[in-house]
Amino acid sequence: MSKVIVIGGGAAGFFGAITCAEHGVEEVVILEKGPEVLEKVKISGGGRCNLMHACFDPGKLIESYPRGRKSLLGPFHHWQASDTLEWFQSHGVELKTENDGRMFPITDDSRTIIDCLTKAASSSGVRWHTRCKVQNVRLGLAEGFIVETSSGETLEAANLLVTTGGIRSGAARKPLTDLGHRFAPPVPSLFTFQINDKRLAGLQGVSVQCSSVRTGQLRSDGPVLVTHRGLSGPGILKLSALGARELAKKDYKFELRVDWTGGKGPDDFASKIQDQRRNHGARKVMARSPLEQIPRRLWERLSSAAGVTEATSWSNLTKSQERNLTEQMLDGHFQVQGKSLNKDEFVTCGGVPLHDVNLKTMESKSVPNLYFAGEVLDIDGITGGYNFQSAWTTGRIAGRAIAAHFG
Repeated sequence: MSKVIVIGGGAAGFFGAITCAEHGVEEVVILEKGPEVLEKVKISGGGRCNLMHACFDPGKLIESYPRGRKSLLGPFHHWQASDTLEWFQSHGVELKTENDGRMFPITDDSRTIIDCLTKAASSSGVRWHTRCKVQNVRLGLAEGFIVETSSGETLEAANLLVTTGGIRSGAARKPLTDLGHRFAPPVPSLFTFQINDKRLAGLQGVSVQCSSVRTGQLRSDGPVLVTHRGLSGPGILKLSALGARELAKKDYKFELRVDWTGGKGPDDFASKIQDQRRNHGARKVMARSPLEQIPRRLWERLSSAAGVTEATSWSNLTKSQERNLTEQMLDGHFQVQGKSLNKDEFVTCGGVPLHDVNLKTMESKSVPNLYFAGEVLDIDGITGGYNFQSAWTTGRIAGRAIAAHFG
């Protein structure tokens, strides 16, 4: 009998397994249904691996989690970003912080993180099996668990750590359903918006660094990127996370309001227009945006939508055109007609409810010796390394608690 079986070979699974082994637990086995372990680490951040965010205050850190916010304060006091940074540095990984706070290995290569984790696991005695799908999980006659795999093996373990990630698939939910554990139904959390609008057509790649987007009572600030299907970028992804369940109920059909100025307000924009009238009256309005952050091609589209023509100069801009232009810039209305997955993020809202888990140990309150870590829990963060941080934190806490069983 193994002392610990970990179901799921992702970030949380490996970190939990390594923690067990580093604290003296022998016979730790990871079961991964896919052909490779740490697949999400591999593709994160466009292959660079945004493994954490430079936010070292637990009180501020929790603000980036639409689900699990208040519940995570205690866990983050036990293991937060500074602990993650120190751990990776102590294992030979040098990190860098980008202007937006995201942290990457200095190599800009996710393989650096994969090699670090697999080396740490291997050197501490952790074993793992790929292409090893869990077919069935049940309680043993005594304490412990019996796990049947797709290869026909039947494994036994005293403790089970479930780190199957977002529970979109039946395979990811299998350990929960087999053991009769409750879970909140999963819905996508980080996704882009599909918008068919002539103001955006053909502008893919155009971005505005400081924008504000909102729908209903939900609001997000940050860069917005035009894609061939609509809008993406950190500002959009954050809004999708904040409204994961609400937008799912609307079948991803809703009105999006965009302030391309990032909340500077109508008075600021009006003063910019007056400056153009006084100092560049003969200049064509479409020639250049009075706001440096607005790319020319987007400015031309918004100006056209406001009724401005190629012949319109600042000196003959009418009051009606000015009002329309202000609305296009500060409160543009766009109809969202669906969603698309963000290629670097596969995050779900849903999973094991946190009130069913002892957050000091990550142990199930209903099934003894059953632990959870990572996205299988009803925790999800906005884009920027926060989901990995919750994986490191919950994996570490679970690993320590399991190790404590063996003294």
